[in-house]
Amino acid sequence: MPSVNRLYGEFKAKGLEVLLVTFRESADLVKKMAQERGYIAPVLLDASGDVAGRVYGVWGPPTAYLIDRQGRLVGRIQGAPDWSTPAARNLLRALVEETSPWPPRQPLGQQPRPSL
Repeated sequence: MPSVNRLYGEFKAKGLEVLLVTFRESADLVKKMAQERGYIAPVLLDASGDVAGRVYGVWGPPTAYLIDRQGRLVGRIQGAPDWSTPAARNLLRALVEETSPWPPRQPLGQQPRPSL
């Protein structure tokens, strides 16, 4: 998660929001883990896993959702991508600066997946 911390620190002033969501864990364990790992982004807890699993289809971490300024889901990435790569940084830069519509606006189920 160090690359997520770096991106959050760098792009937060430009409007990037990062929310770390953990599920099916106790609040005490999540708090301890967040402190030990040095997370700087807010950590949310879905104690039952209902929101993460049933609503968003997340059954195993990590999963990243990219949401544009209009609140539209523009990408979903499963796994732990390296957010420090040029491709990842350019993608996030385009989203926060809204210099171009990425990806082309298509119905949600037909959107291309970002490659990082």
